Amino acid sequence: MPIYEYRCPSCRGRFSKLVLRVGQPDEVRCPRCGSTEVERLISRFSTVRSEEEHLESLADPAALADVDENDPQSVARWARRMKRSLGDEMGDEMDELIAEIESGAWQEEMEGGPGAGMGDEDLGWA
Repeated sequence: MPIYEYRCPSCRGRFSKLVLRVGQPDEVRCPRCGSTEVERLISRFSTVRSEEEHLESLADPAALADVDENDPQSVARWARRMKRSLGDEMGDEMDELIAEIESGAWQEEMEGGPGAGMGDEDLGWA
């Protein structure tokens, strides 16, 4: 039973529909506006990868091509993609880290906020 994707020219919405009988598709209506004048789209497909292949793809340098380390929003977008890819394994701490990056709180700390000016000895690294 395939799932087809459609676009509605009337309201410009996109939606998916499970087709129970491939040979005789039912009338397809847009769930937003009810129009039957919808266009079937070419859908993307997915492949099953092992966990090892998935982790290797995350380590690919091409995955970092659009990350600008000087732009907090860019780093936050990358962190969100990583969290989605890894699922629950990253926990709520990742959400807190992303919020901190976006708010600029980490930058304040680096420029003189709490903890700034601490040497290696203060951090217990010496």
